[in-house]
This record gives sequence, structure tokens and C-alpha cells, in this order.
Amino acid sequence: MSAVLAPRVEMVPLGHGDIDEMIEIENRVYPFPWTHGNFADSISSGYSACGCRIAGELVGYFVLMVVLDEAHLLNISVAEKRQGMGFGARLLGHAMTTARQAGAGSLLLEVRPSNSKALQLYRHFGFQQIGVRRDYYPAAQGAEDALVMRRLLTRVLV
Repeated sequence: MSAVLAPRVEMVPLGHGDIDEMIEIENRVYPFPWTHGNFADSISSGYSACGCRIAGELVGYFVLMVVLDEAHLLNISVAEKRQGMGFGARLLGHAMTTARQAGAGSLLLEVRPSNSKALQLYRHFGFQQIGVRRDYYPAAQGAEDALVMRRLLTRVLV
């Protein structure tokens, strides 16, 4: 009987050299994706960029900004072919841990009301809606609101 080893999942810091891979995922999962400049500026500004890799393949990432005692999840994405496999939860849990280790007491994010999968994930992790940003996201027909959600980081669920 032979044993088949599952590929190792690694959470790794990302930098400028990873932007092309991030863009490849971004362009496939969002109708209005971040640009190369958005990623480059975030990394140059010192924001945390972290990726999930399997056997070297980037399957998802997040970009996190921490200011004083508050963190803001700017972007979180999972490759289209890897969605529904728990990578979003793994990335979100890691982002929450990263924020808490950096001294943040809460994590904020924005999400489209039409993004039901993301809303379900955020609610599962205990995020609560605290506001609405009107006409925040570009949309095919004008703009779409953003739901502003927050999670206190006293305890991180993974």
C-alpha cells in the first residue's frame, strides 16, 4: 500500500515579486479588479500582504492595513478554481491573527451586498455590519454600495 501525501499548504508573506500572480487571480474573480499599482502601492506602504500557496501555486491572498489599534482588510481573494475549498476561511483567519498580533483590537472590511459567499464567510467569523458606504464600488450600471463590517479581535475563530 502506498501513501499519497497531500501537498503542503503554506501561508507566506507576499511582496512586489508576487504581484503578477495576485493580478492573475484578481482579474479572474472581480469584475473591477485592483490594478498592479494598487498592489504595488499597498506593499510599498508597508501593508501586510500574505498568500496561501500549495506546492508553490498561489491560491489566494489578502492585503491588510493596520493603523494604531485598528486593522482594515483591504483585499482578500481566492483563485476561482480553488473557491469553496476552505481557503477563504484560512486566509481570513490568518488575517485576523496577523491583525491581532500587530496590536489591532478590531478588523474592518467592506463587502458588496451582492457578494453572498463573502457575506456568509464574514458572518461565520463573527463580523457585524456597522454601516453602509453609498456608491462605493464601481458596477456595470453605475455603482454599488458597500456594507461596512467589523469584528472585535479579542478571540480569533479559525
